[in-house]
Amino acid sequence: MKYTVHQAKTNLSRLLEEACKGKEVIIARGKQPIAKLIAIGAARKKRVPGSLAGKISWTADAFDPLTDQELSDLGFE
Repeated sequence: MKYTVHQAKTNLSRLLEEACKGKEVIIARGKQPIAKLIAIGAARKKRVPGSLAGKISWTADAFDPLTDQELSDLGFE
């Protein structure tokens, strides 16, 4: 949709909602388009090394080589 600067200032919250829904929002000065309002998406959380410590477990044989039977069952002969 196309809006004038005055309309954009008056209805900014509504225009932001439209942009978040993926709609194209064009702001024009008179008939000349000057800006396009787009959503930037949700910010990602920063990764923290060690944040899963103590939350993941495995058995003692988890990294042992597969047996011939297990390899055959998986299609590796």
